This record gives sequence, C-alpha cells and structure tokens, in this order.
Amino acid sequence: MPALATAFYHGSPQSKEAIPVANFLSREKQIQVLRLLSEGNSIRSTMRLTGIEKKTITRIVVRFGNQCRAYLDYKLVNLPLDHVQLDEIWTFCRIKEGHARKRNLDTARCGDQYLFTALDTETKLLVTFAVGKRTWETTDVFIRDLKRRLVLPVALGEDRPQLSTDGFQPYLPAIRRHFHGAVRHGVLIKQYSDNTGRYAPPSLAGTERINISGISDLTTICTSHVERSNLTIRTFMKRFTRLALGFSKKLENLAAATAIHVATYNFCRIHGSLKCTPAMAAGVVDQLWSMDDLYNAVTEYAAKERAKAKREQWIQKLLDRLQQGN
Repeated sequence: MPALATAFYHGSPQSKEAIPVANFLSREKQIQVLRLLSEGNSIRSTMRLTGIEKKTITRIVVRFGNQCRAYLDYKLVNLPLDHVQLDEIWTFCRIKEGHARKRNLDTARCGDQYLFTALDTETKLLVTFAVGKRTWETTDVFIRDLKRRLVLPVALGEDRPQLSTDGFQPYLPAIRRHFHGAVRHGVLIKQYSDNTGRYAPPSLAGTERINISGISDLTTICTSHVERSNLTIRTFMKRFTRLALGFSKKLENLAAATAIHVATYNFCRIHGSLKCTPAMAAGVVDQLWSMDDLYNAVTEYAAKERAKAKREQWIQKLLDRLQQGN
C-alpha cells in the first residue's frame, strides 16, 4: 500500500501480496457479498444477510477493491473522450474533522476526506478517481492520472478534449502543469442564496462561466452530470450516506470500496439515459457484464500480474546469483 503521509490516497495498490480470505469461502459467496455491497448495503447488513463474519467481508472488500483499482488502471486508458467533468464529493473517515482536531489526531488518515471523480459527459463513464484531502496534492495526483487515460491530439485546436470544473483553485495550475494546453478548460461557478436549513439544499442564485483555455462556446461548460453522479455514489455506497453509521473507519477501506463502486458502475450497471453501461458506450467492452463477469475479469488479471511479478522476482534472483558467481 502507498504511504498516506502526503494526505492523499490515489488507490493504486503497490503491494502484490493478496489479502487472505478464508479458504472455505466459495467464489459464489464472495460474489454475493460484493453484489450486496454494490447495491448500497452496509457491511453489517451484509453480514446479517449472508451469515459471513464482518472481518471476512472487510477482507473481501480490501482485496477485491485493490484488484479492481489495478484492473481499472489497466482497462481505462486511451479513451477518446470529448468532454470530461470534474468534481469532489465529501465524506469523513473514522471521525469528524472537528472532533479529530479537538483530540489532536493526525487528520491525514481521518476526518474530512474527498472523492475526486472525472465523468465523461457523453458516455457517463467514470474515468478515474482519487481519495484524499481537498488539497493541492490530491488534485495534482488526480489530474496527472486523468491525463494518462485520455487520448490527446498532437496539434492544438478545437478537437481538443474539454474539461469542466468548479471554482476549486488547485484545478487551474494542475491542469496547466500536466496537460500543457492539450485540453480546453472552462470553470463553472455557482452562486447560492442563504441555506434555509441545516440539511436543506440551498437555492441557486446564479452561475458564472469562465473560459480558462480554448472555450469558444461558454454554454458548453457544465458540471451538472458529474454532480448528479454524486447522488449515485451516495445511493450505492453506504460509506457516503449522510447521518448513518456506515462511514469508513480506515482510509484504505474507503479507497478499496470506491474502486469496487467505480468498476461496478462502469461495467455492470445500465445507465438510465444510455440503455447500456458506460463502459459499453465508451467502447471499453462490447457487452453487458454481470458481477460474475466483473469478478472473473478482475481476479484473472490479478492472477496474471502476480505470476508476472513472480517471474520477474525469479529472474532478478537468478541475475543476482550470476553476478555473485562472477
């Protein structure tokens, strides 16, 4: 696992050792657990429905979530997307930020955490994500990973992909640093009136669209689709449900659960406006996947990577012995 000292968690597992799952737990049981969790159930409700111990369910989430992140890194690349919307959604880990500060806890691993998401406007594909504090560092990691996934034109022109963001300031230098003008960028700032209650949504008072680079039609600057995706996240991920007890207790578990949601959303869930999955609309796959198909694809890729790592390790040991013999 990558260290969390920089207060962000991109989610890409560096350890090649699989987290053990009880030998008696069958493939069908594991898929049942993942299916229940992906439909918005909490770990404890999944435990009651399946009879599987809570620690075992947590191990399944972490193991399969890390494998999902690796598979997403492998599968979601070279995407010819036209318009990607970026946003952040709030949650917290272990303890609320205010209580953590009162107890002088290290808030890098607890307190407020944000999920950065990138959603394609046309295919509704969740291109990538990052989990961490709402800081310059997390934004920089998020934008760098987004660039790796997009197909960028050689010549600068109107055919460049468009990025739409909110007014969060770190987006501007991060996009400028990593894309070097290879994308068009617009900012949508929404003004709200005073909130009518603690949990009531504020009324929209007005909007301001700003061209940062290459936007000729300001009306195309939009973040509504990615903001609607936040509702889907809160609906199907118990860890993001407000005023509930399903929040994450560990940052690693939050990142792993998010990777499972992104994989399930992209490959297994038919989007209401598309009548197919986002992965099908983006041309990543050519048919609807079930949870069984996703499980097979992810675990097979993980097995290949483990075998590849073992071969590389064996070759390196052989080279070391040859050098010692000389």
